[in-house]
Amino acid sequence: MVASPVQSLDGSISKQPFFELLLQSRTIPSLLLMLLPLLLYNPVVHNSFVNYDDLGYITGNKHVQAGLTGDTIRWAFTSQELANWHPLTWLSHALDSQLFHLNPIGHHYTNVFLHGLAGVLLFLFLQMATGFTSRSFVVAALFAVHPINVESVAWASERKNVLCTVFFFAGLLAYRWYVDHPTLGRYVSVAISFSLALMSKPLAVTFPCVLLLLDYWPLNRTTLLPGSRSESKSSAYQSLPFSRLVLEKLPLFALSAASAVITMIAQKGGGALRDEYGFSARVANATVAYTRYLGKAIWPSHLAALYPFPRTGLPSWEVLLSGLLLIAITVGCIALKQYKYLAVGWFWFLGTMVPMIGLVQVGEQALADRYAYIPFIGLFLAVIWAIADWSASKRIGHILETVAVIAALAGFCVVTTVQVSYWHDTTSLWSHALAVTNNNFVAHDNLGAELIKYGKVPEARDQFLAAIAINPRDAFSQINVGVCEKKLGNTNGAIEHYNAALRLAKDPMLRATALSNLGSLYRMNGDYSAAREHYIAALALKPESATAIFGLGLVAQRAGNFSEAAGYYAKAVGSEPSDVGYLLLAQALEKSGRTQEATKATQLAQQLSPNLGSAQQAVHDLLQN
Repeated sequence: MVASPVQSLDGSISKQPFFELLLQSRTIPSLLLMLLPLLLYNPVVHNSFVNYDDLGYITGNKHVQAGLTGDTIRWAFTSQELANWHPLTWLSHALDSQLFHLNPIGHHYTNVFLHGLAGVLLFLFLQMATGFTSRSFVVAALFAVHPINVESVAWASERKNVLCTVFFFAGLLAYRWYVDHPTLGRYVSVAISFSLALMSKPLAVTFPCVLLLLDYWPLNRTTLLPGSRSESKSSAYQSLPFSRLVLEKLPLFALSAASAVITMIAQKGGGALRDEYGFSARVANATVAYTRYLGKAIWPSHLAALYPFPRTGLPSWEVLLSGLLLIAITVGCIALKQYKYLAVGWFWFLGTMVPMIGLVQVGEQALADRYAYIPFIGLFLAVIWAIADWSASKRIGHILETVAVIAALAGFCVVTTVQVSYWHDTTSLWSHALAVTNNNFVAHDNLGAELIKYGKVPEARDQFLAAIAINPRDAFSQINVGVCEKKLGNTNGAIEHYNAALRLAKDPMLRATALSNLGSLYRMNGDYSAAREHYIAALALKPESATAIFGLGLVAQRAGNFSEAAGYYAKAVGSEPSDVGYLLLAQALEKSGRTQEATKATQLAQQLSPNLGSAQQAVHDLLQN
């Protein structure tokens, strides 16, 4: 880095790196850290929503689309929808929907803003805690531009990650303020920040453990390894016994425990927990996943929305070598006790990754880019401090240091820009995932679902059949093949696949979908008794199923029970308003002699419908089957 003369207080002249001078004020680096993500992620203005949770979180969630109403706020704090309890995340999506409706630009840019804010908070904490401005800035800049974080920022539904991290880093700043002068009020500010993080996403449960690491370095409130020395310019604090520091954080650990219990209940209730993988398989995958994360930190290539769990197991040699590597790094960080930041950075990475590493398997992924969002901070911190100290010991020129930093950041920026483009739409997202991963049946499923939307039914069926070939126990694929067979006129084939899904599915929502679809097929075939039986069974699992409710209405109307049909239609449009639903309701009301109500229902259909003629034809087709 270019050096500039600086006059000290005693009148002498010294040289200070230009980069350090530029960053001396916290304002300039903070502005840079806000500006960098805004420029880097600007292409998200062209990105749409994708069929990977965006439906459940935003585009198909009536509570979120209602905006910040009293009912939405109550729902956010009581709901465990999508197998999570994260009320602040729901409220942030509701606010976006109130401001931007279903325009994806606003939803995406909120994520970008929060990502930039998280980088600023990280920088401020590190700079205040260590006294090193340039090093802190580089760590925060790596966080801002690293391609592994694209999933958290460019995916609208992953709002929970960036929002949680903002409060997580705010909690670190509050803790730095607390240790300067420990008071109850300052401790409460830490607890509030932590609580807000937990209410955004439960990955923050490791926060108290991170504080214990920070007590060791850079805050130097305790010494665990005799002979270690500080690499921090921050003011010294009174050294306290480790046991006292743990006791100090017991209320925070209690919050972590409560969040963990709530999360397990929500995920079990939502069918997110996977029990088909044995504990030994999960340990093996976790061991290899740690090393794969290390590789992606250094060389972030072949990034994908989902990396499938190795259903056939992992080679023993890969698990063994991964375990030996992790042990070797751990021993090395402990042995180099004079460099505290090595142990802190490494254990930050290992520890904050524990809730997501897969010892308790949630979903179908072996690992996920979004899980590295907070853990990679530990790696960035350890590497940057180590390189800076090595550079100083070898008297590496400041210009060379600056060029190396800029080159690394620029390289990551290029890869990040490319990665953002893969999140442009659903087709590009899953096509890329299939190109860079193997045996990815989830990617086949999701790509097939998108192809159905565009009427490419044979191509969609091929994707679902490919998913079944990879995972014959995938109930989701069986349901979707049934949908394709129905659209192609193969009713018997559709029934076969729906029944296969019922045999395989444990998730109540999937079972309800299969039952509803079977009910519709039986109704189309004229078996109204079987149709009604399947619709009722679907509603027992999913009381708000619009397909089942409409189906019961159609069965009732076919039998001439128009008042009963109108009741079902009214219930259906109450939870899922549609032009077709209101037209069905209007017809049932008219035949029941409730002309005034029928007229009102017709008017609502006209207001909702982008194409009333098409909706009327759909109603005609439904009533003919």
